[in-house]
Amino acid sequence: MRFEKPVPVTTIAQIIGAQLMGNKEGMVTGINELHKVEKGDLAFVDHPKYYETCINSAATFIIINKETSFPGGKALLVVDEPFEAYLKIVNHYRPFVPSMKMISDSSSVGAGTVVMPNVYIGNHVQVGRDCVFHPHVTILDHCIIGDNVTIQAGTIIGSDAFYYNKKTNRDVHYKKMTSCGRVIIEDWVEIGANCTIDRGVSHDTIIGAGTKMDNLIHIGHDTIVGKNCLFAGQVGIAGATTIEDNVTLWGQVGVSKTLTIGKDAVIYAQSGVKDSIAGGKVYFGSPVEDAREKMKEFVWIKRIPLLWEKVMGKK
Repeated sequence: MRFEKPVPVTTIAQIIGAQLMGNKEGMVTGINELHKVEKGDLAFVDHPKYYETCINSAATFIIINKETSFPGGKALLVVDEPFEAYLKIVNHYRPFVPSMKMISDSSSVGAGTVVMPNVYIGNHVQVGRDCVFHPHVTILDHCIIGDNVTIQAGTIIGSDAFYYNKKTNRDVHYKKMTSCGRVIIEDWVEIGANCTIDRGVSHDTIIGAGTKMDNLIHIGHDTIVGKNCLFAGQVGIAGATTIEDNVTLWGQVGVSKTLTIGKDAVIYAQSGVKDSIAGGKVYFGSPVEDAREKMKEFVWIKRIPLLWEKVMGKK
């Protein structure tokens, strides 16, 4: 999440009650997760396993629960509960604000765009020109929709990320990580009926120009989908995944989190992708393999009963 204007790190420290160490003159430009941080960003870490990675990341400001060494020019904001501090910052700079109108007064809709009955457009949404939104489409706060985008009935853009922090407290087993990111849909995208695209936790979920999506598809938080991809019905993609340009996912393909599918890859129906895979190939299976090799495997599996009979017949 980018702040509307840079915020003094001293102000952040005051909001969360942190002990400030290091660069006390710095200006914070935004808050971000570790896998998306940029210079000027604020990140948080609450587990020793990730201390070094976070401190040496691009983040300039780190919320942490332990005093430790860190590079020059950066700052530590030391608190007992970094996760709670993160939530406090998000709720301060991007609080939940209900909108009771079908199109919020703070949103804009470009010329030539058709908004059919019962479409809901939340706060601070930007919609481009010549789009078509069919009935019961929902576009939630801060999302950006490009030009010539078609969204079929019942689709929801910008719902919260499925992202929780496991708690040992017997009363609260999972604590929700409040989403403050956006969904950005580029030009000439078509999205089918009853799809769901989650906003980024603190960055953006992006659907690249020219991508076409069938019905009943789910895209997880912070996922980056390239240009001119094709997704058939019931595809499910987990969070923080990168799908490069011209990728085709046929029906019911499942894609795990934080991986990359390379450019021009094709994945046959009902396959499961658990690790990053190279582009320019055709895949099948769960977990996916080269489709031709997988088909050969099926041929041999069908021959097992015959081979068994031959072996047993010789005894």
